[in-house]
Amino acid sequence: MGRRARGRRLQQQAQPEGAEDGAEDGGKRGPTGWEGGYPEIVKENKLFEQYYQELKIVPDGEWDQFMDALREPLPATLRITGYKRYPEELAWHTNLSRKILRKSPQLEKFHQFLVSETESGYISRQEAVSMIPPLLLHVQPHHKILDMCAAPGSKTTQLIEMLHADMNVPFPEGFVIANDVDNKRCYLLVHQAKRLSSPCIMVVNHDASSIPRLTIDVDGKKEVLFYDRILCDVPCSGDGTIRKNTDVWKKWSTMNSLQLHGLQLRIATRGAEQLTEGGRMVYSTCSLNPIEDEAVIASLLEKSEGALELADVSTELPGLKWMPGVSQWKVMTRDGQWFADWDEVPQGRHTQIRPTMFPLKDQEKLQAMHLERCLRILPHHQNTGGFFVAVLIKKSSMPWNKRHPKVQSKSSEIRGTTQPSPMTTTEGKPCDPSEMESQMVTETVDTEIMCTSENMEHKKDGVCGPPPSKKMKLFGFKEDPFVFIPEDDPLFPPLEKFYALDPSFPKMNLLTRSTEGKRRQLYMVSRQLRNVLLNNSERMKVINTGIKVWCRNNGGEEFDCAFRLAQEGIYTLYPFIKSRIITVSLEDVKVLLTQENPFFRKFSSETFSQVKDLAKGSIVLKYEPDTTNPDALQCPIVLCGWRGKASIRTFVPKNERFHYLRMMGLEVLGEKKKEVLATKESMASSEQPEDEEGAQPTAEEASVPEAACDPAVAEPPR
Repeated sequence: MGRRARGRRLQQQAQPEGAEDGAEDGGKRGPTGWEGGYPEIVKENKLFEQYYQELKIVPDGEWDQFMDALREPLPATLRITGYKRYPEELAWHTNLSRKILRKSPQLEKFHQFLVSETESGYISRQEAVSMIPPLLLHVQPHHKILDMCAAPGSKTTQLIEMLHADMNVPFPEGFVIANDVDNKRCYLLVHQAKRLSSPCIMVVNHDASSIPRLTIDVDGKKEVLFYDRILCDVPCSGDGTIRKNTDVWKKWSTMNSLQLHGLQLRIATRGAEQLTEGGRMVYSTCSLNPIEDEAVIASLLEKSEGALELADVSTELPGLKWMPGVSQWKVMTRDGQWFADWDEVPQGRHTQIRPTMFPLKDQEKLQAMHLERCLRILPHHQNTGGFFVAVLIKKSSMPWNKRHPKVQSKSSEIRGTTQPSPMTTTEGKPCDPSEMESQMVTETVDTEIMCTSENMEHKKDGVCGPPPSKKMKLFGFKEDPFVFIPEDDPLFPPLEKFYALDPSFPKMNLLTRSTEGKRRQLYMVSRQLRNVLLNNSERMKVINTGIKVWCRNNGGEEFDCAFRLAQEGIYTLYPFIKSRIITVSLEDVKVLLTQENPFFRKFSSETFSQVKDLAKGSIVLKYEPDTTNPDALQCPIVLCGWRGKASIRTFVPKNERFHYLRMMGLEVLGEKKKEVLATKESMASSEQPEDEEGAQPTAEEASVPEAACDPAVAEPPR
C-alpha cells in the first residue's frame, strides 16, 4: 500500500460517523471524489488565536463567530465589467466556494460560463473586499493614477473601468500606470489589463519602494509628474485570506508581519511623495495585524508632519460593515513573547523589532491622527475575507520635499538644492535604519532622474527603448522598444484614404514595437501616455502599453491597404472611421458568429446592397439596436470583418463570439466534449475560399486556448 493510500485510509477511519471525506458545508461528494484524496488541512493555530485575542481586534462576544467564519470556505464573488460604480447590481456574491464551482458536475455549465466571460473581459472574479480600495479612490476620467503593487490586476481593471466612465470618449484625459516588482507577475497583469482594451494603461516593472519619479512635458517645459490618485495595496502576510489560502493556518507567524513592516512603510512613503497636493492615496492590506496596518499609517502620518491626514470615509460605502482602526496594540515575537513599548525590547531583537511598530506614547498626537478612521473588515460580519483600508489626503508637500527639484536644472544645481531627509529622532526613539535607507534611495533616484533629463534630448525622436544595456541585468526580460510613427510617414495616406479617417484622428499616438523591418502591428496610446513614454524611457522599464488597432495582412500590398482592423481596438478606433462601415441586422450577426465564411446570399438584402460594390479588404460590421422592438438586443455591437470575393468573415476571438451569442439568447456551451453551435473552430476543416488568403487572423485573434485561465484560481495575497 502506498503512502498516499495509507494516509487516505487513516483519514477515513478518523472521520466521524456519517461524515463525507472532503465534503464542504455538509454536502455529499460523488463516488470519484472532488479532492483527489489529499488530507484535509487542520484549521487550527493556537498562536494565531492567542495573538488576536490579546489584541482584541474582534468585538466582545464575537470571537467564536469570527473563528467559525475563518474555518468556512470563502464564497465565490464576481464583478460584471462596466463603467459604473458598485453595488449597482454589478457585483455578485454567491454562497458557493471556488472548489465547488470547479468540481461540481451540476455547475459545469456555470463554471464554463465564468471561464469564457472572464477570458473575454466581461466579468472579473474578484474577492468582495478587494473591490473596496478602488471605490474609495473616487477616480475621475481625468485623473493620473498609480497602482504601486498591481499584480495580478483585479483592482487595476476597476481603475481602468472608472477612467472610461463615459464610453463615448475613446481617449480619457487620465491614465493608469500599473507597477509590480515581480517581472513574471507583470505579464499576468498585462493579460488582465488587455481584456479591457484600453489605450490608457501602462504596465511597468519596478520596486515600488523606489519607483522612479517621472517627468512630463507641459507647454514645452519638463515638469515632475505627480499623481492624482495612488493605490498602495502592499505585499502583506495575508492572514485575512485564510479562508481561501488555507496554508496560512499552518504557516502563520508574527515574524511574517515583522519582516514586512519596513517594506510596507517604505512603499507607502514613496507613494505619498509622488501624490499631488489634494490627491488621495488608499493604503490597503489583506492582513488583520496592526503591525502591517495602523502601525504603518501612524508612522507615515508622524513623519509627514501634517502633510497627510486620514480621511473620514465612514459614509462613502453604505451597507459595508466595518470596525474602526485600533490605536493601541502590542508586538509579539514568534515564540510568544510580548512587548508593549520599544523601551522593553532587548538589544538583541532590535533587528527584528523596530520603533515604528509601536503606537505613539504621546496621546495627544495619537488622538490627532484619528486612526479610528481606518476601516477593518472582519470575515464574520458579511461572510467575506479579512481586510484593512486607510484613505490618506495630501495637504502639502512632504517635509523633505518642500522644494521640488527643477527638472531642467544642471546636475550641479540639482545637488545644491536637494533637501536633506528628516533623520532626526522623535520622542527619544532612535531613527529606523529602514527609514533612512528609504529616504536615501528616494533622493538618489530622484536626483538621477533629473540629471539624465538632458541626455534624453539626444535620443532618437519617437523611439522609447528599454533602459541602457548596463542596467538590463537589474530587470527581467528585455522588451522591444516603443516606436512612435512620425506624422509624415508614408504609412498614413493609404490608411486615411481606405478608411476615410476623420481629420481629428490622433496619428501622433500610433506606435509599433520594432525599429527594423515591416511593421506588423500598430498600437494606439492616449496622448498623456505618449507624453510619459517619450519623456521617461531611459529610466522606466515598460512591460506593455497601448491597444492593438491594426494588423498587417498576409497578402499586404495586394489590397488597397496593407493593414486590417483588429477587434481588440475596434471600439477605440471606430469613432474615427468614416468608410467601409456595414450596418447589419441581428440575424446577420448570428450568421457571422456561427459560420466561417458565409457567402453574400446568406445575409439580408440590405447588407448585400452595402457590400456588393465595396473593394476587398477590412470592414466594420455594426449592429444598431431597434428601439421599436424591446425584445431585440438593445446594445450596439461593433465587429471587425473582411469583405472577400464572395463572402464575409469576422475576426473575433472565440470567447468574445460566445459572449455576443449569449447576449442574443443562444446557448453556446454544452459539455466539454461538444458545443451546441457550430463555431469557427468546429468548421475549420471546411474549404477556405480562395479570396481569403490575405486575411488570415493572427494566432491570438483566431482562437483562444481551450485551457483558458480558470477564474476560480485563488488570487495570491498582496
